[in-house]
Amino acid sequence: MKTTYGFGQHLMLDGYGCNRKKLMDMKLLYDFLDTYPSEMKMTKVMPPYVFSCESKNPENWGYSGFVIIAESHISIHTFPEKNYLSLDIFSCKTFDSQKAIQHVVELFEVKEKEIRVLDRGTEFPHNFIRAAEIVRIDRTAVSD
Repeated sequence: MKTTYGFGQHLMLDGYGCNRKKLMDMKLLYDFLDTYPSEMKMTKVMPPYVFSCESKNPENWGYSGFVIIAESHISIHTFPEKNYLSLDIFSCKTFDSQKAIQHVVELFEVKEKEIRVLDRGTEFPHNFIRAAEIVRIDRTAVSD
């Protein structure tokens, strides 16, 4: 899927039945966030940040990580006790969401998945001069 209009594409993937050991591997998470932007032909702005998240409920602990890219961000949250991960990739530059899904499914051995791909900012004016012209014409038509 590719963005057809708007500001950018947002891939949201929920993965179930993942490999627990991989969900607990901070180095694997870091390496994914460190290398995947270049695989998407995106520009990493800073090194990734991955940290452990504790919870009062022992089943809800896990790891969260993100990397800022010039085009927006990639984030991942893992819950090893539940064999679950959530991933977001948001970019103002079009990317191959099917390739990203396949990469994550293979890397974390995802058994079941929920996927959403959205066009964000559908009213975002890519051509400001043209957008202003359309608004002017629309306002003129309404006032007549």
